Amino acid sequence: MKLSSHQVGDVAVLEPKGKIMGGPDATLLHDHLHDLIKENKKNVVIDLAKVDWMNSTGLGILISGLTTLRNNGGELKLANVTEKIESLLTITKLITVFENYDSVEEAVGSF
Repeated sequence: MKLSSHQVGDVAVLEPKGKIMGGPDATLLHDHLHDLIKENKKNVVIDLAKVDWMNSTGLGILISGLTTLRNNGGELKLANVTEKIESLLTITKLITVFENYDSVEEAVGSF
């Protein structure tokens, strides 16, 4: 997985690309979220448009990110969830845990 990010106003937008499967990916996303919190950037959108696949470890990474941000007074929202990942979120009932938007603009506007 590759990870890029940019700011839209006071919202950090993270753009992972590839597969979110754990291992180094977990550390990369976890560390990036903690860096954002240290910079007092607590509203985050993860744009999943370029994520090919995610396993249970990848879901755990998202849940950990959501928990970390909420514990620090922030929020994590998802944008551009692909059909594969949406079905994974639905099966695991996590679709009710994450706020999910059709575009980054909608997700950013929801803060």
